Amino acid sequence: MTKKKLKAIAVVGATASGKTALSLALAKRFSGEIISADSRQIYRGLDIGTAKITPEEMGEVTHHLIDIVDVDETFSAHDFSTLATSAISHITKREKLPIVVGGTFFYLDQLRGNSGKAPVPPNQKLRAELEALPLPELKIRLKAFDPTLLSKIDTQNPRRIVRALEILETLGHIPKVETINSPYDWLIIGLQANKETLRERYRQRARQWLKVGFLNEIKSLLSKGVTENRLDEIGFEYTLGLALLNKEITEVEFIDRFEQKNWQYAKRQLTWLKRDQTIVWFTSGQESDVLRVVTKFLRD
Repeated sequence: MTKKKLKAIAVVGATASGKTALSLALAKRFSGEIISADSRQIYRGLDIGTAKITPEEMGEVTHHLIDIVDVDETFSAHDFSTLATSAISHITKREKLPIVVGGTFFYLDQLRGNSGKAPVPPNQKLRAELEALPLPELKIRLKAFDPTLLSKIDTQNPRRIVRALEILETLGHIPKVETINSPYDWLIIGLQANKETLRERYRQRARQWLKVGFLNEIKSLLSKGVTENRLDEIGFEYTLGLALLNKEITEVEFIDRFEQKNWQYAKRQLTWLKRDQTIVWFTSGQESDVLRVVTKFLRD
């Protein structure tokens, strides 16, 4: 008799689509614990600028893989997969439901076994050489190997490009995706929101961040030795925050650009998610339908 797989849930969707609120509702309703799949919320000190959930918002719901490394440390999708797999194991042993939520969908693909893993160890000498190059030069090198890669990885993240070049220099190619049979039975819930709703949420988020101290967060990071270059690497939110802090742009310009950049990022996220035909999509206000689907999934 085939042993039934343990159940796991993931909540995906564009930034500000409501993933955090839904994951909390599911965790409370189905005795779950949440695993963050966010490539920036792993960092200590990046709170406002990554929309990190606060302890007050967490309430009694246990969260994993938040605030686990310092800003100057490297953290890969493989690291995430290893730690998340361990977390899922401990959660299920306690007879709780693992709920993975976050916007770094490459992390989720790695965890589910839907993404290639290159057996290439770090090359510190090559990394040092590549990390000294400006972003445009890194893109040129990547394009020289394989122009199609420019549309497949986050080319605004120098560390992702450096890792890709590290693999390419060693193997000559990026390994093809080989789907691995996951030891868990996954339900992937997708949240949709229309363009106008999302763009208004981005503007509201920008205003709220400024109100609660986003610029003070940046000042604190700088005072602790985090460089402006590192903040630029972390994301456009911190790049815009630095520009406002240095009086290179106004608050109005910050909000306008924040909205524009978030919408561009959301479109890339949705393009990535469209590849996954297993996602069960819902729109805002369909929480009762989500609960019904999850209940059926857990009973089957």
